[in-house]
Amino acid sequence: MSTKQKSMIWMLIPVMFSFFTMGFVDLVGIATNYVKADFQLSDTLANLLPSMVFFWFLIFSVPTGMLMNKIGQRKTVLLSIVVTVAALLLPLLNYSFASMLISFSLLGIGNTLMQVSLNPLLSNIVSGNRLASTLTLGQFVKAIASFLAPIIAGWAAVSWGNWKLLFLIFLVIAVIACVLLGMTHIDESSSVETKSSTFGECFALLADKVVLISFLGIICHVGIDVGLNLTAPKLLMERLDMTLTGAGLATSVYFLFRTIGCFSGAFLLAYFPMKKVFTVSVLMMVAAMIGLFTMQSLAAHYVCIALVGLGNSNIFSMLFTRALLHLPNRKNEVSGLMIMGLFGGTIFPLFMGIVSDWMQSQIGAVAVMSIGVLYLLSIIPAIRKD
Repeated sequence: MSTKQKSMIWMLIPVMFSFFTMGFVDLVGIATNYVKADFQLSDTLANLLPSMVFFWFLIFSVPTGMLMNKIGQRKTVLLSIVVTVAALLLPLLNYSFASMLISFSLLGIGNTLMQVSLNPLLSNIVSGNRLASTLTLGQFVKAIASFLAPIIAGWAAVSWGNWKLLFLIFLVIAVIACVLLGMTHIDESSSVETKSSTFGECFALLADKVVLISFLGIICHVGIDVGLNLTAPKLLMERLDMTLTGAGLATSVYFLFRTIGCFSGAFLLAYFPMKKVFTVSVLMMVAAMIGLFTMQSLAAHYVCIALVGLGNSNIFSMLFTRALLHLPNRKNEVSGLMIMGLFGGTIFPLFMGIVSDWMQSQIGAVAVMSIGVLYLLSIIPAIRKD
């Protein structure tokens, strides 16, 4: 192994730790279900919690892209981890609906800073055609944290009578990630030369067809991701009369197969055209939505949840990479815009909660998610062939 390869590995380790920390945002799904039960909330009010997480992607994504031009990508990631630590600490100090709103807001702000800065930071280590594959590897590491969250919460609830121990465990890992990245030097010479941009110049990039299609696609991807994270346990409780502890495993099934999808996607995208991987991914989600409308057995629900996990696992990496490589000289601004698309995690749960309460059934939530799947299906012809 050459010195350059060894250096790359040592830089990738803290970056991958940061990707794991990025996955903490997905605890919002299982946490919302516990908070809903603890405070006896309606679907509309409970879904306000994940909305508070993803609302900040709309507010802070573009400013974070501009911030990176001033302080650099690594320092921005470090700042994001510090904010995440504060978010994880608050529920341990005070547990109330108000404190959870604040905690989830801080989690959203920290995750916004991290999502915008971590992906371009990785592009300083890995570039070219290997970027999509390595970004997918990062999503795989992120998905491990997402997969573990409901398992840890369930274990803590059963063994210790306190599901909030999940926050303590993730808090310790976040501190470790901060220390490792703080001790690592990563050359950001490519970003230093990038000129500062105004808000108008950043949003003007949406006039570019590739950027706009990718942006809207990420809105739908995150809406489906957060939506199923929230809805899967509710579907099982509604249709099969399961308890929250048992139904919560559905979230783990989703993240297990999303993790598998990210891991396999790191290899698939290295050997197969992006268009083929994207097409197969979307068709799996189409089949899953049809199943969620019609199937009633536990096994069938798990199959559909697994298909969404596999299908949705690489959508973000493909759309993000496509936009980033399309305008490489504006990667900080493009990154900010793409991460702003994570605002879909606010839009979809709000409408899903409203429609579900109106229909008095989680089938309303499935209908809203299906709209996002149909958009992804419609943009398949626009995905580049190479």
